[in-house]
Amino acid sequence: MPLEPKLKDFPRVRSALTFYQVCAIITGVLLLLLCVEMILKYTPIGLEVEMGGPQGFLALVPDGTVTSINLSTGILIVHGWFYVVYLFSCFQLWTRMRWRLGRFLLLALGGVIPFLSFFVETRTAHEVRGYLAKREAAVVAQPAEAAHQ
Repeated sequence: MPLEPKLKDFPRVRSALTFYQVCAIITGVLLLLLCVEMILKYTPIGLEVEMGGPQGFLALVPDGTVTSINLSTGILIVHGWFYVVYLFSCFQLWTRMRWRLGRFLLLALGGVIPFLSFFVETRTAHEVRGYLAKREAAVVAQPAEAAHQ
């Protein structure tokens, strides 16, 4: 019999789910920006994104010629640090739902594989909400059945 969350922990599960959803979306968007940045920089295109330079607020400049804020490096750093926050949100939800290790690994991969965080987040949210609703309905129906016997 697999472990299940306790009824008293359901508000914490909902809170962890909301935190996870926000983190998954932010991480997914940052990962897509990072992919675009890497395509621009490491293909024959050879461009970086510069912010606040002589070409204007945002500009694509040849690789190695950034004179102000290198937004390409900024995206890389922000995604890396936010991925740590995303892993924390995955861990919170995983422990509160008492899932197996494989589920945590799938959640963690969402911040590394482009687009996966969006799919996993949608599926996970649907599954957790359905599970909580089913368990709460069973608890409400159980006392009513006991009273009729």
